[in-house]
Amino acid sequence: MPQGNGDPQLCLFPERVTPNHHRLAREFVLLDNFYVEAEVSADGHEWSMAPTRRISSKRCGRSVTGTTARRKFPFPAEGYFPDRLARGRLPVGPREGGGGELPQLRGVCDNPRGDQSSVAGRLPALRGHVDEWYRGFDMAYSDLKRAARFIAELKRFGGGGADAAPAIIRLPNDHTRGASPGWPTPTAYVAENDLALGQIVEAVSHSKFWPQTAIFVVEDDAQNGPDHVDAHRTTAFVISPYTKRGVVDSTMYSTSSMLRTMELILGLKPMSQFDAAATPMFNSFQAAPDLRPYQTLPANVDLEERNPAHAWGGQFKMNFAREDAADDLLLNEGNLALRPRPKQPMPAPCAPPSC
Repeated sequence: MPQGNGDPQLCLFPERVTPNHHRLAREFVLLDNFYVEAEVSADGHEWSMAPTRRISSKRCGRSVTGTTARRKFPFPAEGYFPDRLARGRLPVGPREGGGGELPQLRGVCDNPRGDQSSVAGRLPALRGHVDEWYRGFDMAYSDLKRAARFIAELKRFGGGGADAAPAIIRLPNDHTRGASPGWPTPTAYVAENDLALGQIVEAVSHSKFWPQTAIFVVEDDAQNGPDHVDAHRTTAFVISPYTKRGVVDSTMYSTSSMLRTMELILGLKPMSQFDAAATPMFNSFQAAPDLRPYQTLPANVDLEERNPAHAWGGQFKMNFAREDAADDLLLNEGNLALRPRPKQPMPAPCAPPSC
């Protein structure tokens, strides 16, 4: 986007493919100096829920997100963000028996059906607060169906007199399946993901929860892509009636900054020295609310487009059964090969000012 510090030559999915991401950044706050602390998803999902490297050896198990299933990771000493919500006595989803707050839609379990046992077993604070019908990581399942599930629950709880409560949602299909023959193209996957995000924001902005809502959107890592500023820089959004409109916020923020901002809104203590010292996203907010709702933009590309049988990169055997098991370099090469200029070489890593 020309309003911020961007480089169009490095953009694989421009506004034609991601109209809602662009519109959200344009109508609310464009964050062009936002970074992840993580190197890869194995620690990226951990940083997104617990900004700490200080861990306790007394509580050991698999990652709460399931992305580190190949090895065992100790739990953070202060737990994860839902643990902090539970200690702060804030609702994190429907009570046992069904009544109450906006549901915790936590689609992060290994089970492709979205069953809550996998996640709740690793994080007791989520027991009873995981939507069993919200599908976890499954590239054969549309993000639009995930959005529809969330919107249906939003309407159900909104019509029942429930108060707002923190909810965690994942829309994973922007991972893409690269050039896998017969599967949606990277463009179709990313456009579907874009439309699903727009639909969720629109639904929330038309709900009774909107005047008390802030939506934070972030990637867990920067997906090993080139950037002319730093390889840790990534896309992030903050969407709220209290968000400044049409503003570029170039303050240096990080994943810990986003968590610290949520903690301040909810009246929670920091989880570690990292979020305690992080810069809150004060510059993205304003005192007076602007309650204008968001209007989703339709997809501009074919969401049913499929990879051809002999596309370059389709010959590579990669594991898409769970997130981030595929070779990231080959996946990026496959995504690039399916762009309009298939012979364009993938940009090499470089450091400013050579970029």
